[in-house]
Amino acid sequence: MGYRRIRDKLSVDHGMAVNDKRVLRICRSEQIQSTIKWRPKSCTRSSRNPDHIAKNYLHREFHAVAPNEKWLTDVTEFKYYIGIEVHKIYLSAILDLYDRRIVAFKISDRNDNPLIMDTFDEAVRLEPDAHPLFHSDRGFQYTSRQFYTRLKEHHMKQSMSRVAHCIDNGPMEGFWGILKREMYYGNRFEKKKELMDAITNYLDYYNNRRLQRKLKLMTPMAYHDQYILAA
Repeated sequence: MGYRRIRDKLSVDHGMAVNDKRVLRICRSEQIQSTIKWRPKSCTRSSRNPDHIAKNYLHREFHAVAPNEKWLTDVTEFKYYIGIEVHKIYLSAILDLYDRRIVAFKISDRNDNPLIMDTFDEAVRLEPDAHPLFHSDRGFQYTSRQFYTRLKEHHMKQSMSRVAHCIDNGPMEGFWGILKREMYYGNRFEKKKELMDAITNYLDYYNNRRLQRKLKLMTPMAYHDQYILAA
């Protein structure tokens, strides 16, 4: 946790009026540091034989005026160890650009079409009236005819990042960075269930308890609920 988030927690949760500079000064004197932000190693490559390619209709316009106006999605991997053997699990998630909440997620042993379809189906189950612009990279799951048909059935317009332009899906990449810095990096998971539980618990924390300055020092769900009540 960096000095800005410490300051925000002191203000909102404990009613302590301190500024960023004072918290930074104390953190430096006590050698308190946040986890290192790693740069992503690469972008997802475009599918070799795509059934459907969509234009980049999002155009890096990462602001939304209401919930369920723009959704982003992606898949990321995590490793756990059984002895010297390395195993992987994959997290698929959908993020709402208005309140930055995770609308839906699924975890699987395989990065395949069922993982993506199950995540999408869960989002539709939770938000049956949503018809957002749906943005992703050009991974093979998102360029499949099956996924395109699903989007059409639910009246969603598909948008895709350009090849080798990770920033086109910037907020989603940024979320992966937050999750891994705060939950994953620096830990060694030796049980699959332990890693899956850690991911699930963190996503609950992120949606319901993690304050964000971009959301006026509110959590994603609090910001979302505020809009719903005012509508």
